[in-house]
Amino acid sequence: MLKRTNYCAEINKSLTGKKVIINGWVHKRRDLGNLIFILIRDITGIVQVVFDKDSERLYNIADSLNQEFVVSIEGLVIERNKENINPEMKSGEIELKATNIIVLSKSEIPPFVVDNRETASEETRLKFRYIDLRRPKLANNLVCRSRFSQSIRNYLFKQRFNEIETPLLIKSTPEGARDYVVPCRVQPGKFYALPQSPQLLKQLLMVSGFDKYYQFSKCFRDEDLRADRQPEFTQLDLEMSFVDEGDIFELMEGLLKHSLKEVLDIDIETPFLRMTYYEAMERFGIDKPDLRFDLELITLNEEFKNSGFKVFDSVIENNGRVGAIALETKNEYSRKNISELEEKLKKEFSIGGLAFMKVKNGSLDAGITKFFNDEIKSNILTKTGIKNGIVFIVADSNREKASLALGKLRNMLAKKEGLISDNKELKFLWITDFPLFEIDEENGNIAPKHHIFSMPKEEHIQYINSDPLKVIGKLYDLVLNGSELGSGSIRIHDFDLQKKMLNVINMSDEEAEERFGFLLEAFKYGAPPHGGFALGFDRLIMILTGEDSIRDVIAFPKTTSGSCLMTSAPDNLDKSQLKELKIALT
Repeated sequence: MLKRTNYCAEINKSLTGKKVIINGWVHKRRDLGNLIFILIRDITGIVQVVFDKDSERLYNIADSLNQEFVVSIEGLVIERNKENINPEMKSGEIELKATNIIVLSKSEIPPFVVDNRETASEETRLKFRYIDLRRPKLANNLVCRSRFSQSIRNYLFKQRFNEIETPLLIKSTPEGARDYVVPCRVQPGKFYALPQSPQLLKQLLMVSGFDKYYQFSKCFRDEDLRADRQPEFTQLDLEMSFVDEGDIFELMEGLLKHSLKEVLDIDIETPFLRMTYYEAMERFGIDKPDLRFDLELITLNEEFKNSGFKVFDSVIENNGRVGAIALETKNEYSRKNISELEEKLKKEFSIGGLAFMKVKNGSLDAGITKFFNDEIKSNILTKTGIKNGIVFIVADSNREKASLALGKLRNMLAKKEGLISDNKELKFLWITDFPLFEIDEENGNIAPKHHIFSMPKEEHIQYINSDPLKVIGKLYDLVLNGSELGSGSIRIHDFDLQKKMLNVINMSDEEAEERFGFLLEAFKYGAPPHGGFALGFDRLIMILTGEDSIRDVIAFPKTTSGSCLMTSAPDNLDKSQLKELKIALT
């Protein structure tokens, strides 16, 4: 092998007349008779190498090369003729005239072409992931990921954070999703769990006196998978002592501003916009609104009050919501189009229906318009401000359900209307003041909305026993372009308050001691006020690289069924392994 002097993308006009050595894969070959052009690819890009018949030995070797052969090439850097310059390549102004070549490895014909175009099914690409990762698009994604993590480390180091690893074999403390469990051979019948997050361990680090901690943490959740979820994922996990919410916001905004500029040369404005959970639900029907387009929800309770329309009257009397989206559009929405939208909303939210009123030249027409007098119609036009388009209406006595359905509709309409014109636009948003508790729909019990270790606001502590659903927590989510990037909270650090919170969700003192005794015990020995944040690193990189699937920014991802097609994991254990672990399969 020849000792490399340059990566492919580093070779440019400044090296003209100099000899360089590159190592890489054969990307493409063109044979013009007396000349053979070979495109060589490495992790940085592609450079063109020319072989001519003046050197028969080199020409013959070039003639034997096929796609994905691994080669080491020495060549003289020469400028291309103006008509041959390729502006699509970083090295498009030059090429190498080969002076030596060594074939390091041959390749069979690959199962698909290594190109940014997806010429094979995802199943095939995941099976041959080591070939798929040669595609410049995916390679660039992983390089971006690497640079971003390094930039974050540098920033946090300057902020006096300590990078501390927490264990992957821990006690099972379910946090909402199912745990992945690991049998313990030396203690038959007992199991470790893989962490859903390092939540309790990082709180213990705060008790230990490490007042600024972070790690790129591997987390595991045995849950149904989607395009932006994996059974194992990476989060940037942080915790700080002696802080309030504002300190967390300032840190994360500074970190993202620094790394986006350093890695992608993107300038973002700080501080980020902040919005309470209730404001987000009222205005956008979702706690992670996409602010790249408008289309805010409108409440029409006053406009429809005493309208005589029974459905609306009943909803208003029960303090529900008659909510609307006023879509200014030239597109025609047929009854079939509206029915398709309605069915999707009914299926997900069990709403009664999707009503509508069309607007032409400032006048209401069609749909349920005929049921209302001129005064009501005039009030609706004034409130919505619409001139031409359609007003969609959802009414439900459960105010949150109506809002959620409208929030879903808002996103569907934005996609249908093409309201997001700039995919590179970054709209960050803090959602704050979440309720601490909610009703578990499966059993009707009170359950934590995020997790049970979050501090309630001081003025709401009084409601913990009497009216827990009224309690607002010091909780916050960071949203980017309609996706939740991460969440955090100021934590409880008081023994008695933490036990009281566990009692609210019907956890007895005995169960609390069994599951969280190590944390409660630590709170007896001087726990500082502390709070933190966990940022979904995979999801962040997915958004920044413009990918639709989180799998495209992870080196070796799983499918939606949790399988690795390349290694065939998960797999069976043989009988001897099961016997040693004292495990019987049923």
